[in-house]
Amino acid sequence: MINSGTTVKDLVVQMPQATRIFEKFKIDYCCGGHRPLIEACASAGVDLQEIEQLLASSVKEHDVVDFDQMRLPTLIDHILTRHHVFTKDEMVRLTALLTKVVSVHGSNHPELREVNALFERLCADLTPHMFKEEQILFPYIVELERAAVHKFNAPLAPFGKVKFPVSMMMREHDVAGEILREIRKATRDYAVPADVCISYQTLYEALEAFEQDLHQHIHLENNILFPRAIELEGMIAA
Repeated sequence: MINSGTTVKDLVVQMPQATRIFEKFKIDYCCGGHRPLIEACASAGVDLQEIEQLLASSVKEHDVVDFDQMRLPTLIDHILTRHHVFTKDEMVRLTALLTKVVSVHGSNHPELREVNALFERLCADLTPHMFKEEQILFPYIVELERAAVHKFNAPLAPFGKVKFPVSMMMREHDVAGEILREIRKATRDYAVPADVCISYQTLYEALEAFEQDLHQHIHLENNILFPRAIELEGMIAA
């Protein structure tokens, strides 16, 4: 049942295919996923009934991965190999592409300099963020599940309870989400001007793809991985 009072986050957890619909209509399902669908639709300026119909139709789709049922180490491996690798590779590629496009078109399109500064800031935030997840938080969560399976005590952690680093990661996700919104605003929803070259078009297409992948990346962590890790730690400690 699709209920207008259900949060966007819960809809995406139950129906992973809904992310495509929410991306199309610019409904925030990662950092803003706590809002009810009716409120999220109003904020995005889209018709609630249309979104509900599209969601209902999407239920018929096949080959949808149920991330909520994955073991946590499997989910973490997916996040690392699918999203962390993509993010790192694209940060390098887009940084070089931005430098090229700004040098050619920056004088006629000053918004490019703003986009470049925003993307530099985003990269500067994401690099240490992913490092902390890869080196500290994710290995701890893997050990949590191992402890649960083998009936061990929860592993010792320098940060106390897992909710503390999770809270920090989610705040950093909020910052990344805000930067993405500023980039989208500066590019006027990635509208390519008429007087530019193919590199400019490639840049905007790649930036939008980067945004969409980061939305999915943050959703998997905020709405599935992190809540399950907190719940699992609580069960072991009980």
